[in-house]
Amino acid sequence: MAEYREALVKQEERISYDENCPGCKIEKLKHSNPGIPFKHLFYVFVVCLSAALPISSLFPFLYFMIRDFHIAKTDEDIGYYVGFVGSAFMFGRFFTSVLWGMIADRYGRKPVVIFGTIAMVIFNTLFGLSTNFWMALSARFLLGSLCGILGPMRAYASEICRKEYQSLGMSITSTAWGLGLVIGPALGGFLAQPAEKFPNVFSQESLFGRFPYFLPCLVISIFALVVTFMCFWLPETLHFHTKKDEEHEEFCNSFETITYESDRKTFLQDSEETCPSSQQSLLKNWPLMSSIIVYCVFQLHDMAYSEIFPLWAVSPRSYGGLSYSSSDVGEVLAISGFGLLLFQLLGYPQMERTFGPVMLSRIGAVATIALLSSYPFIAMLSGVTLTLMINCASLLKNVLSVSITTGLFLLQNRAVMQRQRGAANGIAMSAMSLFKAIGPAGGGAIFSWAQKRRNASFLPGAHMVFFILNVVEVIALIMTFKPFLALPDDNIL
Repeated sequence: MAEYREALVKQEERISYDENCPGCKIEKLKHSNPGIPFKHLFYVFVVCLSAALPISSLFPFLYFMIRDFHIAKTDEDIGYYVGFVGSAFMFGRFFTSVLWGMIADRYGRKPVVIFGTIAMVIFNTLFGLSTNFWMALSARFLLGSLCGILGPMRAYASEICRKEYQSLGMSITSTAWGLGLVIGPALGGFLAQPAEKFPNVFSQESLFGRFPYFLPCLVISIFALVVTFMCFWLPETLHFHTKKDEEHEEFCNSFETITYESDRKTFLQDSEETCPSSQQSLLKNWPLMSSIIVYCVFQLHDMAYSEIFPLWAVSPRSYGGLSYSSSDVGEVLAISGFGLLLFQLLGYPQMERTFGPVMLSRIGAVATIALLSSYPFIAMLSGVTLTLMINCASLLKNVLSVSITTGLFLLQNRAVMQRQRGAANGIAMSAMSLFKAIGPAGGGAIFSWAQKRRNASFLPGAHMVFFILNVVEVIALIMTFKPFLALPDDNIL
């Protein structure tokens, strides 16, 4: 085994970097600089944050937006229409994520990111200017279809880091994702209906008075525009060789002489970054596909929760809710976002090294089930006690959710080589988007149905909502065990 590894190192030393290839420049930088690439991770953080902000920024005010469209016949029916608009983004992303991943593998990560941020600026702005249900639905669908950022950026985060820092890179993407899913709703809650909340600043006759949900969308679009300009300094990680590198090809082909299957698997895993010509069917890569499926079930739960939590919080006490305003919901989510940032930057990398991504996901799932079971009882509290408990519960729920997501990101990116990471993350995003499209629609429908049975003897009202969420979480937890979840060769349970 040792002689094979020594030969591998000597062979790698003979490979010269193509000075005109951006991917080679990154590889050379990684070999010459063994430290953490803070500058590149900052780009990852900012881009992923901009992509995540529009996803759930609408949830705190979507209930009121649908009400103002006057499309629902009764208050109980508002949840159905809220679910359709909430699902439109993910439904659009379901159709195009694989395509964006393939484009990122063929033409590079950078062009896909720049195009996606431009699309975000346009269609997120149009959503804020929506005057009816169908315009809002169309704007969200097109935003999801044309913003293919997150998949390529996950591949990018693993490519700019040495292997010992890949967990940090994935943690950065998850942190940005989680913060976006928290800060976005916070912005939506604070800035929606500004003419009602800040009448001394915004009049009813102003632009923001006539379009009460435009301000939060405008703020996010301006941020996305700034990120678009920043992306022009984003270094590419994909390899573009100007001529055929015979030594490189010889290096890749040399592994065919390894006769022992266990040795061959180890070397192929170690050499995946230097063998871009190696190919494997992604659909037959069970470590990849099993981690994607488990990831999708967890995301179904998380997206349904993201839809249900604001609806539950703003619904009247008589319906089992908290009677919160959109500003109150925004405050809760802002506090959660700050705590989430501290945990992901300071706590997650150490916990991942201690427990491993799979065990950490299992612990998070068990804790989530116990936490959600307490939500209907938290609604019985009032005053300072309610404020304290709901903030702690929301913070803990987001920390657990992002910990699970980060671990599964790591498994997915370790299961494929660089030339397939864009497509692999595209498949993950497409499948996840389908589940996340089901999440808001299903969550809205379940919430509306549960409100109509709040006097039932078995799991009345909100109890049924959180029970169904826990059922989904239990299914996801079971799927993290063998034989369903297969791990890449370098992962140990």
